[in-house]
Amino acid sequence: MSQGEDIRSGRQAYSTMRWAEAHARLSTADGLERLKAADIERLGNAAYLVGRDEEAVRVWTRAHNFYVDDADVGHAVRVGFLLSLTSLLRGEMSQGNGWLARIQRLLETATGYPAEQGLSRLLMAIRQMFGGDPDGALPSFDAAVAVGTQERDPDLLALALLCRGQALVATGRAPEGAASLDEAMVSVTGGQVSPILSGIIYCAVILTCQSLFDSERSREWTAVFDDWCGGQPDLVPFRGQCLIHRSEILQMKGDWSGAMTAADRACHWLADRTEATVGRAYYQKGEMHRLLGDCDAAEACYERALRQGVNPQPGRALLRLAKGQAEAALATIRTACGSRYGAPAVPGDPERLKLLGPSVEICLAAGETGTAVAAAEELSGWASALGTPLVQATSAHATGAVLASTGDRDAALAEFSGALALWQRLAIPYEAARTRARLTGLYHDLGDDDSAEAHRRIAEATFSDLGASHDLSGVVRTLRGGTSCGLTCRHIDVLRLLADGRTNREIAAELGISRHTVARHMSNIFDKTGVSSRAAAVAFAHKNRLLS
Repeated sequence: MSQGEDIRSGRQAYSTMRWAEAHARLSTADGLERLKAADIERLGNAAYLVGRDEEAVRVWTRAHNFYVDDADVGHAVRVGFLLSLTSLLRGEMSQGNGWLARIQRLLETATGYPAEQGLSRLLMAIRQMFGGDPDGALPSFDAAVAVGTQERDPDLLALALLCRGQALVATGRAPEGAASLDEAMVSVTGGQVSPILSGIIYCAVILTCQSLFDSERSREWTAVFDDWCGGQPDLVPFRGQCLIHRSEILQMKGDWSGAMTAADRACHWLADRTEATVGRAYYQKGEMHRLLGDCDAAEACYERALRQGVNPQPGRALLRLAKGQAEAALATIRTACGSRYGAPAVPGDPERLKLLGPSVEICLAAGETGTAVAAAEELSGWASALGTPLVQATSAHATGAVLASTGDRDAALAEFSGALALWQRLAIPYEAARTRARLTGLYHDLGDDDSAEAHRRIAEATFSDLGASHDLSGVVRTLRGGTSCGLTCRHIDVLRLLADGRTNREIAAELGISRHTVARHMSNIFDKTGVSSRAAAVAFAHKNRLLS
């Protein structure tokens, strides 16, 4: 095939979004004779879209230089804009700033080009926003939206809408910001935006939604974007940090195999990127291993995350709890949360919110009921302030756990039932199954064995389908009476050893906890069972078949 035929075939493949064929044809043609600048740009775009990022940078650089040689300022600026934006997204700030300076210099010597001027100013405002001044950047984003609308430039308009939405969210105007994000995504999924910017915009929208704990919006746009990607089988739209967010979304929807694959790919893509981003990828991979019951692999991933500067919490604390090390889990989560709990009038760091639900679970398991109550109250404050179903469900589950631990079964039942309804609305099967496991114990205590059995069967089936081996064994223990009479599984562990004639010292050694914690568990057991001696507690356990 001649160079001309390769070029024609490559252009045709490019126009129909067959990116791998376009890359192959144009690469072949490029090896025979110098291509025109527009075809070199197409080759660079195709390389990026099939995941050849480093090649794309080299080819785009050639295309930019050829455009400059041809005095085609508009196209030279647009390619330089891509080089600057993608460098900034990779954390290569010097290169990103260098390309921004170059396109600004080109525009200073040319007249006109309002859309390209808008792209240049947009880059400056992006740097300002992520430099910590979203308020100051907002007028520039508003101006870019106006220019994109006036010039009918879909790339400029969609990117400006995205950045405007991010700035509004960062300044506390979440509903207005979300509307701007939605408008940007309508342009993307409507096919108006170039493929490269489409992927960038989607990933940024998902990141912003997750900062708001808006899982419904994340899931909806992910489904629509997946449909858009479906017509481009060669496309690699998710890379780097975007793969971390995608793994989290797949985890929530119950596709744990896909979540693990995305986490693996994120670790690969980010191998040479900023340490914190690599650490987040390994943390997410550790979370998947923990949920699947592979404690050693989870521990290794958390350790890698820590080496990269990312605090592996609450995952590592939950791993300690899963291994029966309640005292170590409590110490770890205390360090992560600090000593202060309460209901904030205005929520602060979203990273703290992620700690609160696990903190309640760990504190209850370790017998620290007062701390669990305070953590649940703080979580309730977040739920009221944010108003998102994900946080409301997390709060209801935590409050239900606290109420169950204090013996207020009716109130706990109402909280868990509310949490389950929200988990089902959000289509998050794992969390729904965890709540069903708690409902199993409550209904059993209330004498409603039919409801208890129904919830147990569904929870058990969900954990089995997901591969959540630790949770599966836990729901079986619940069936045996692990939460009967308001007692936790840890209380049953203590009772079982007590029935074997063990002393508090021996119980502490067996369970990997302190004697102080054993004494606290004993006090809670006495309160919940209404007995006042160790012998009476053992007799109560045998009578109620808690040790079978």
